[in-house]
Amino acid sequence: MTIILVLCTFLVFIIIDLVLSRREARAVQGGEEPAALAGSQPERERRVAGFLLPEDRRYHPGHGWALHERRNLLRIGVDEFAAALLGKIESLELPKPGQWVRQGQKVLLFQKQAESAAMLSPAEGEVLEVNEEVLRNPALVRKDPYGAGWLFTVFAPDEESTQKNLMPPQLVRPWLREAAERLYNRQPALAGLVAADGGHPVDDIAEALASERWTTLTEEFFLTGTVATPTAEGAKGPGHRRA
Repeated sequence: MTIILVLCTFLVFIIIDLVLSRREARAVQGGEEPAALAGSQPERERRVAGFLLPEDRRYHPGHGWALHERRNLLRIGVDEFAAALLGKIESLELPKPGQWVRQGQKVLLFQKQAESAAMLSPAEGEVLEVNEEVLRNPALVRKDPYGAGWLFTVFAPDEESTQKNLMPPQLVRPWLREAAERLYNRQPALAGLVAADGGHPVDDIAEALASERWTTLTEEFFLTGTVATPTAEGAKGPGHRRA
């Protein structure tokens, strides 16, 4: 009797798997993306005040992100809020491979129309690789900030300490919502533009805020107004070594 029950259970699982596989196949044929590929959350649920906010990475209050790729290796970029505020940048400067960067240090510089905007490093460690493609095509930062627009990778020997100093995951969505509201309060029409575009931010927010200087806006939201830029480029930190 027990053997029969076990066989019946396996048969039920096989039938369920077959039904789900056929549904997925029909979805692909119909041009839909299977749930396993699309992610557990629809994109609209991963947006906060119009800005995409993937949950697979950690965020710095200065709007940078760090993605754990393997032990002691982090990929670094900027969130969509920062990308929209940076807008149509003309060039950017990244730290060089071998350079030691500290968490909260100004290491990124974006330029457009004779103005510049700095951003802070969300992680501490040795720069291993920079995204050469984004240096050739700065528009990738705005077009795909979480993918092709990544900036550099870091070997973080004390990754646990780096992670502790990033924002707790449960606070990220309220933090971004507050930043967006603060920005939209400067010109309420901006929030209307986001809603009119199906919840997506405009390509260049600062351009829509013509009454305020781009540099002033970025200093406020990127927390760079009181952070000094180090002069000792390439300074090595404690425990310096390459992965």
